[in-house]
Amino acid sequence: MKIHEYQAKQILAKYGVRIPRGEVAHTKEEARAIAERLGGLVAVKAQIHAGGRGKGGGVKLAKTPADAEQLFEKMLGMNLVTVQTGPDGRTVKTVYIEEGLDIRKELYLGIVIDRQTGKPVFMASEAGGMDIEEVAAHTPEKILKEYIQPGLGLQGFQARKLAFGIGIPAELVNDAAKFMVALYRAFEETDASLAEINPFLVTGDNKVYALDAKMTFDDNALYRHSDIREFRDLNEEEPLEIEASKYGLNYIKLDGNVACMVNGAGLAMATMDIIKLSGGSPANFLDVGGGANAEQVKNAFRILLADKAVKAVLINIFGGIMRCDIVASGAVDAAKALGVNIPVVVRLEGTNVEQGQQILRNSGLNFIVADGMKDAAGKVVAAANKGNA
Repeated sequence: MKIHEYQAKQILAKYGVRIPRGEVAHTKEEARAIAERLGGLVAVKAQIHAGGRGKGGGVKLAKTPADAEQLFEKMLGMNLVTVQTGPDGRTVKTVYIEEGLDIRKELYLGIVIDRQTGKPVFMASEAGGMDIEEVAAHTPEKILKEYIQPGLGLQGFQARKLAFGIGIPAELVNDAAKFMVALYRAFEETDASLAEINPFLVTGDNKVYALDAKMTFDDNALYRHSDIREFRDLNEEEPLEIEASKYGLNYIKLDGNVACMVNGAGLAMATMDIIKLSGGSPANFLDVGGGANAEQVKNAFRILLADKAVKAVLINIFGGIMRCDIVASGAVDAAKALGVNIPVVVRLEGTNVEQGQQILRNSGLNFIVADGMKDAAGKVVAAANKGNA
């Protein structure tokens, strides 16, 4: 689950991470009043779940309260397009007003889980204010890393090593190290999967701040954090992904035209790979899970067909716990109820596979039964391309 910058800063402040003063404005009058309270230069910041807001026009400086009011009016409701939103952009529904700071140096801090080592890794770079992906691609030597032993947390010597490594002035190294330790505590205790400060700021009056903040949380741990769950903004999420979550389905929308219904994340990844290798492009990742029933299959079908870009559907099921005849019956019932009018390729393996294939062939519907994954991928890509012709 992602949250907004201002929400991330609320969390970080509880752990002792220094943040600039700021408030959310809901009206232009509030924007003006907040700017007056903060005094001096303020930043007017659009709140969406995407980076690159500044480059897209979503972060502006206001010299006066009147300027803040005008910028708020322009920003609220705008369609903000960034490198992370894609060409469609996102509608700005929340605006944050924050005090301006005397910027001396912009740096980068970030924490993620390293899947190879199974440990959190704390990253720091002198190249703050830039897209960290660009830094990693072109100047990877500028990204310093410290791997953290679970149960011990970020140690003081590790934080100081990072601080010196990214050029923190000597007189601020201890303060920066405390900042980093606090940031890691916030990451660990909230079950975050990402905590990023970009830029991590050194100011002219020798203080360190989180000028921007991004946090993402492990969905499987949110039951422990009711306060963080309340930060969820459904306006920032894909509607079909929200709908899928209601039925225990894991769905992620992609940009292609071949819909995929599978059981198991590994099979989903393999299915998308073989579709690409066959010259096609997946429209989604949809995992119905190992124990899906006919009703879940029907809901999965409905969600897949709601995407107008879909020209063909591939059902790729390995029946271990899930029986293939149950999947086939659910698919047939769903196709009849929903009036499916696009090709559906089905590859079944496992328990009761022959019965399942027979159900599909006898349905009288537009099902194409495939023999193996390669055959299934070739048939569904051909069907999708024919639909585009």
